[in-house]
Order: sequence, then structure tokens, then C-alpha cells
Amino acid sequence: MDALLSNTAAINQLLARYGVKFGIYKDGQFHEQLFPFDSLPRVISAEEFAELENGLIQRVDALNAFLRDIYSKKQIVADGVIPEDFVFSSGGFLPACDQFIPPAGIFSHISGIDLVQAKDKTWYVLEDNLRIPSGASYPLIARRLSRMASPETFKNNAVSSNSNYGLLLREAMESVNPGGKCVIMTPGRYNAAFFEHSYLAEVTGYPLVMHNDLFVQDNKLYFKGRYGVQQVGAVYRRISDDFLDPLTFRADSLIGVPGIMNAYRAGNVAIINAPGNGVADDKGIYYFVPKMIEYYLHEKPILKNAPTYLPFYEEDRKYCLENLEKLVIKDVAEAGGYGVLFGKDLSAEELEDWKVRLQTESRRFILQEVIDFIDLPVLEGAEVKDRKADLRAFVITSANGTKVWHSGLTRFSRVADSFVVNSSQGGGFKDTWVLSR
Repeated sequence: MDALLSNTAAINQLLARYGVKFGIYKDGQFHEQLFPFDSLPRVISAEEFAELENGLIQRVDALNAFLRDIYSKKQIVADGVIPEDFVFSSGGFLPACDQFIPPAGIFSHISGIDLVQAKDKTWYVLEDNLRIPSGASYPLIARRLSRMASPETFKNNAVSSNSNYGLLLREAMESVNPGGKCVIMTPGRYNAAFFEHSYLAEVTGYPLVMHNDLFVQDNKLYFKGRYGVQQVGAVYRRISDDFLDPLTFRADSLIGVPGIMNAYRAGNVAIINAPGNGVADDKGIYYFVPKMIEYYLHEKPILKNAPTYLPFYEEDRKYCLENLEKLVIKDVAEAGGYGVLFGKDLSAEELEDWKVRLQTESRRFILQEVIDFIDLPVLEGAEVKDRKADLRAFVITSANGTKVWHSGLTRFSRVADSFVVNSSQGGGFKDTWVLSR
């Protein structure tokens, strides 16, 4: 382990050389910065991960069942489990996707589930990311470089290999491919996660393509590559719904493929993840996931939600207004750590303003209890500091079933006592060791 820790700076230099960066838009400008790596791993025992694994599979299977239902029969709404006006007021529900079920009934092929562990060791799910979850590439390449820096560390510790992520992704894509080539679609160099797009293309062996490499003819998607024109059967798109098809969504999109939604609805191409998933990872819908598990699977939830309140409901709203200074406020439409406020940080005047907002915009926000989640040791130069950390687990669903990657992205705050760990907010990352025995 000492050899690994002593090579932290060298590993970060290699990560920089390989372009392991993320980009953010701030004040209308694109900024690119390194994603700092800490070589002290997060270690999860085989027994603990097995419990997590069962809970994650259960949760993602329920979310896929919800998406199949909400874009077809809408039985969960008819049965009063989730209010109709709450579901269909979500910006993530896409009428263009209604009454269409993708191949094998899978909407979320790659799910990024964000968890924290409280100090009593209980795991809580904070968010379900089902649109275009990022981050798998970082522990992949970090593990690769760590093994190069200190092979003895991995010989002497029973750490599950994480090198199979590309195979899991290939399995998911090939299993729903109606016929044709698989490709990974990027919006381009200036996307925040461009490194990941290119790296996943490398580990899957699939070509990395942009909108101008693709075209639709006779409701089929084609790729213009070095070997001529080939039909595409599955596309892992790293581009948001709004920009995917200018004929269906935003007409001003310059990075989408005109007609791709027609090819999709005709059953000639699988889109990974499916358009319209945003209705299931809406932070307001998160509140109902435990109910989904009981409704669709007839099981008790294995993993807990963070204690969450919906101002949409009068009883919850009353509690929020009376306890605002103790809660976390989250905008249901924001991501990346944006739109998150801690009541304790608000002035008396700001608290009063928020009380008004929660009554006038009750669908827009959720509020959660503050979970004092665990600190993990982090190297800062020659010193070890304790910092808050979360875990993004990756769950891959194919026609062959749902699997959990035996790794994950552990993100940590670089600021003492801060609960905000997102890379866009200045956080760093660790490798996640899942022990094999």
C-alpha cells in the first residue's frame, strides 16, 4: 500500500496527461479542470457489498418497471400510488416517448445510484441518475494506473477486478440491438464528460461518433465510417434528450440527428439510455421509489431513501415550514450539486423568502434531513484528513438481467465539513475497492 500512496502525485500527473478532466460552464464560459485523485481507496467488504448489490438491483428493476408503466398503461397513477399531476408535471416526462416500449422493456440500461453511508453504517440513496449518468471511466483508469504503480498492493489484497465495465456495457447494448453496429455518440470535445466518452469507446471497442457521422434513411440509423456506410443497431448517446433529435425536440439543436426518434420508434435502433427517463430520476419522483418497489415487486425496500419531504403534500409542507433551518433544500430539476441549499446557512430574511417559495412552488422542491454521513481519510500532501464522501454505484441492465459493477465512483469533498462532493463543485475522487472475500 505504501508504494501506491507514494505514487499519488505521479498517478495524478498521468491522469492529467491522459486528459482525465471534466468541464463546467461558468458565467457563460467553458472551463476545464483536472479531477483530483486520492490513492487511499474506499474499501467495502464482500458481505457489505452483497447487501448493497441486492438493494441496488431491486431499486433499478422497480425504476425500469415504473418507466414501462408510465409510458404505457400508467397503472401506478390509476391506482393512486403516485398523484397524476405530480408525474405529468415533471419536465422529464416526454410525450414524444409515450406508448412506446424500447427493446426488452429496458429504459435505464446504465443507472448511476448515489449513496451515502451514515455513521451508524446505514446506507441511504440520495439520488437515482437514469438519464446519462457519468463517472465510470474515472475509477476504471485510476485502477489501471494504480496497478501499474503498485502491482504488489493488488497481489496482497483480495480486490475485485473492475476491468469488466466495458464488457457489461457491451452486453447491455448487444442484448437490445435489433441488428446493426453499436456506437457511442458524443456531442463533442467541449462536453463536460468528453474524456469519459472517448475512454468508454476504447474499453468497449465501439466507434466514437458525432452527429455528423450519423444519418437516418427509411427510419433506419446509419454510420458513415472508414469502412463505408453501416446500419446502427444500438447507440449509447451521451447527449441529453432535448438535443437528440431536432425534428422531435429542440429545433435549434446542432448536435442531434434528425429523424433518430423515428428510427427508434420504428424499432430499428436501441437508444441507451432511453429518451424520457428523466421522469424517473426527477428528485420529486425519488420520494416514491420505496412505494414503487412495493407496488411492482411486492417486496420491502432493502435500501433506504434519505428522509424526504414533499411540500406538494400539505402535511409535509407544514413540517418543512416549521423546520426549514434544519433541512436541505433541493431543486428537483438541478444536478451536479447545483440547486442545493442548507437551511442552516440561510439568514432569517432568506428563510422567510424560502417559506413563501415552498408554498407557491411546492412541486419544484424537495427537502431532506441532513444525514451526517461518514468521513473517509484523504491525502492532502503528507497529511491525512477526514472528508465527507459519497458513492456512485453503477447498475447495468441488459436483456439478460440486472447486474451491479463491483466498483464505483467515490467522490469526496476537498473542504473540511462540507457535504458537497460533486466534481463540478471542486470535489475529488477515489477508487472503490470491493473485496472479493
